[in-house]
Order: sequence, then C-alpha cells, then structure tokens
Amino acid sequence: MKQKIIKGMLWKILESGGAQGVQFVVTVILARLLTPAEYGVVGLIMIFITIANALVQNGFSTALVQRSQADETDFSSVCCFELLLSAAVYALLYLAAPYIAGYYRIEILEEIVRVMGIVLFPGAVISVQTAYVSRKMEFRGLFLSTLFASAVSGVFSIWMAAAGYGVWAMVGQQISYYVLLMISLFAAVPWRPRPVCSPARIGSMFSFGWKLLCAGLIDTVFTNLYGLIIGKLYNEEQLGAFNRGEQFPKLIASNLGAAIQAVLLPAFSSRQSDTAAVRRMVRRAVRLSSFVVMPMLAGLFAVADTLVFLLLGEQWMVCVPFLRIMCVYYCFWPIHITNLQAVNAMGRSDIFLKLEIIKKATCMLLLLIGLRYSVYVMVALRAFHDFLCTFIDAAPNRKLIGYGAARQWKDVLPSLGLSAAMCAAVMAAGAWMGEMNILLKLFLQVLAGAVFYILGAWLFQMESFRYLLNTALRTSAVKAE
Repeated sequence: MKQKIIKGMLWKILESGGAQGVQFVVTVILARLLTPAEYGVVGLIMIFITIANALVQNGFSTALVQRSQADETDFSSVCCFELLLSAAVYALLYLAAPYIAGYYRIEILEEIVRVMGIVLFPGAVISVQTAYVSRKMEFRGLFLSTLFASAVSGVFSIWMAAAGYGVWAMVGQQISYYVLLMISLFAAVPWRPRPVCSPARIGSMFSFGWKLLCAGLIDTVFTNLYGLIIGKLYNEEQLGAFNRGEQFPKLIASNLGAAIQAVLLPAFSSRQSDTAAVRRMVRRAVRLSSFVVMPMLAGLFAVADTLVFLLLGEQWMVCVPFLRIMCVYYCFWPIHITNLQAVNAMGRSDIFLKLEIIKKATCMLLLLIGLRYSVYVMVALRAFHDFLCTFIDAAPNRKLIGYGAARQWKDVLPSLGLSAAMCAAVMAAGAWMGEMNILLKLFLQVLAGAVFYILGAWLFQMESFRYLLNTALRTSAVKAE
C-alpha cells in the first residue's frame, strides 16, 4: 500500500503540476496580450461556472471512490445522473445570464455565460472518469491526458488572443480544455459509460453523497464569494488583480492538494477499519505536505514583487499584495485536505457537512468585518480564517483517529518556523541586492531560499527531511539493483 500511495501521489503531482505548469506559461503569455480588466471579466464568469460545476460534480463522484464495492453499473448510473443534472443547471445558467450581466453592468457577460456553460457536460463525464482513476490509483493516463489537453487548449487560446479575440481567447481555452480532456481520457481509461441509470444505485450512494454535495457547494460558493464581491463593489480590473495574485500560490497548493485528495481518500478508505493505520497515514501526510508546501509559499511571498515584474510586467504590480496574502491563505491547505479526507474515509460525511457549515458561518462574520474597511483587509481576514479552520477541521479526528489539532500543530510547527525564517532571509537578501538585473536577482533569491531551507532542515535533523532523504536513497538503491 505504501508503494502504491507513493506511486499514485507522484503521478498525481505530475498530472496537476504538468497541467498547471502549462497553464501557468499560457497565462503569463496571455497576460502580455490581455488587460487586467479582460481577465476580471472572464474571472467573474468562471465563478459562476465553478459553482455550477460543484453542484453537478461534488458528492456522487466521491461516493464512487469511498464505496467499498463499485461496479460498472455504479459508474454509468452516476455518469447518467450527473449529465441530467448538468442539463438542468445549464438551463438555469442560460436563463440567469441576462440578470448576471445586468447586475454587474457588463453587457458581454450574458453571451459568455451561455457559451461557457457548455463545459458542464464534459465536466460531468470527466468527474466520473477521474473517480475511476482514483479508485484504481492509476494516475499515469490522467497525467498524459491532462498534459495534452492543457497544451493544445493553451496554444489555441494564445492564437485567439494574438488574433484580437480578447476575452473570448480565455473562453476558448476553457471549452477546448474540457472537451479535449474528456476525449483523451476515453483513450487512456478503460471505463466506458453504458446506457444504464439505476435509481437504486444512485439512492444507495445518496446518504453519503448528498452531504458532500451540500458541503462542496457551500465551500465553492464561499470560496468564490470574495471574487463576486470584489467584482461588484470595486471593478473588474481589481478582480483581475485579485485573480492573478491568487493564481501563483494556488498553483503550488492546489497541485499537492489535488494529489492528497485523489490518492489519500482511496488509501484511507481501504484501511478505514484499522484506526491506527489511518492515524499513521494522516500524520505522515500532514508532516510531509507541510514540509514541502510551506517553504514554497514562504519563498513565493518573499520574491512576489520580483517575480510579478519579471513575468507579467509593471501593469500587474497591483496584484503583489493579493499574492502575498494568498500565500498565507494557501499555506494551510494541505492540513485541511488531509483532515477532511480522513473524515470522508471513515464514512462520516455528516461530520464533513457540519464542519463546512461552522467554517462558513465564521467566514461570513469576518467577511462582514472586512467589508467595513478595504479589499486588502477583507482578503487578509480570509487568510486568518483559514488558519482558524485548521483547528476546526482537526477537531473530529481527535476522536475518530486520535490525532487532533494539538498533535498536528506540534508536527507542523518545525516546518512553519523554518519557512518563516527562510522568508525573512530571502526578503532581506532581495533588499540588499537592490536594482540589479531582475532575472539574476530572482535566481539568486530562489537559490538562497532553497539552500537556507535545506541546510536548516539538515542542521535541525527534521523528521520529514530524514524521511524523504531515506525514501529517495532506498528508491535509488532499488533501481540500481
């Protein structure tokens, strides 16, 4: 199981990292061709599409992975159900499009909403395909398919932007990505939908799935609520800056987060009857993910101004404060995801839903406070709330698996402390370098941060560092034999 988890995690990280790496390069190029306001328009639409996707995809696909036994009828039934739900949600989006455009006073939104809504249909199929991949823990095909879809859709969007299509370049990227991913997954994954839709099978998964559906929908709405408010109270240019600032840290956190979510749920579920085994796996995941993610986000915080100026240009420097705040926000993601996957694996979707309700109630309170001040205070309070949520998400696991917030933070603090020290050192080095060549400055800052962190981990003999080093040495020895 350990080898299967490691192999699955590596392929999933490659899949998420490869796709997001390609998309990152594409967005850097598009940032040179499009304005922050154009990014803000499409970013606003993506909020509604993301919420609609959450309504269609969350819950039942996860139930397929968590289910102790799932056959072809289960997969085909969920696929049929999600396609029917996609049709209903698309109809609502189509009818709501004029009102969305009128509310934000951006006429082109009506047409974009109706066109972008098409992604719901391939998205429903993809969610079942990825559930099949996760259940089998065979992520190689998903990696190749995602990389192909990202590259081709990226080239297509760059061509559209260069040809003067403006916001439609990003619309074309999204639609082509979903369609190409669905088609390529059919080539890579042996599962094929059959003309079967068993209400009994859907019903058997309903008690588990509906709670995750509600929880996922609540989380998606609240996660995107900030973008909706910024787009309404401020302007699309400010929303574009917020979205671009969030993209950099999200690229790091969601990459590992997706790997944790896809690989650990089936791994935890397979051992759900052995509480001690699940506890050991959760603890290892919390330690390793924090050891890897926290220094990356701390380093990004330190070089934010240098990186944005180099990649996006001076017009995008407005996104630097958002970028730094969101580095703090995403710093805690691996802890959340690992805890929530443990709750799901133990079959307690009722607790999952309760956690989401509690977190969103506290989030709304802080949001109302932030609205009284400025957009930066509002986003900063969001980051503070995410820190508080590490205690909320960990609370149930104190009883479920004997691994609560106190023990988790004891495991996380060494990585957090060393990452904060590294961040301060890199920022000081950047200030000392002054106005030197921007590319050389970025390289030296990154190099200094990496050396500082690795050297610190070695000097303090951090357990996660020793574990990764020993694992790498054992893997090399096995390959050599």
